[in-house]
Amino acid sequence: MRIFFFDTLGDMIIVVDHMGRVPTDKGVEQKAFEILLKFLENENWWVKVSGAERISVAGPPFYDAIPYAQALIKAAPDRVIWGTDFPHPNIKEHMPNDGALVDLLRLFSYDENIMHKILVQNPARLYGWD
Repeated sequence: MRIFFFDTLGDMIIVVDHMGRVPTDKGVEQKAFEILLKFLENENWWVKVSGAERISVAGPPFYDAIPYAQALIKAAPDRVIWGTDFPHPNIKEHMPNDGALVDLLRLFSYDENIMHKILVQNPARLYGWD
């Protein structure tokens, strides 16, 4: 799990990328994912619902990552951001199509308000783009 730290006005913000890089073959009940969900109970923890190609064991179209993204969004809808991870460094197989990753995002949540938070409001707040 790669974690980024931001210090905004003296408050430590922790951002976990690639949905914590938990492999999908162990299920959303796996200990590592449960720990990530527990961390997200803290208001200073954020997560990127990116990297479906990194956690998928099924390969394209990476549908096995959907339950993970859905659980993270449910746990912290106000502290989730998204990105394609372009240019996808260190990917050795299953190089993703970025358009397909955008399409996959719609399967993470059908709620327009949640999508607006993930794509607009949350990153603006996290990065101070007011």
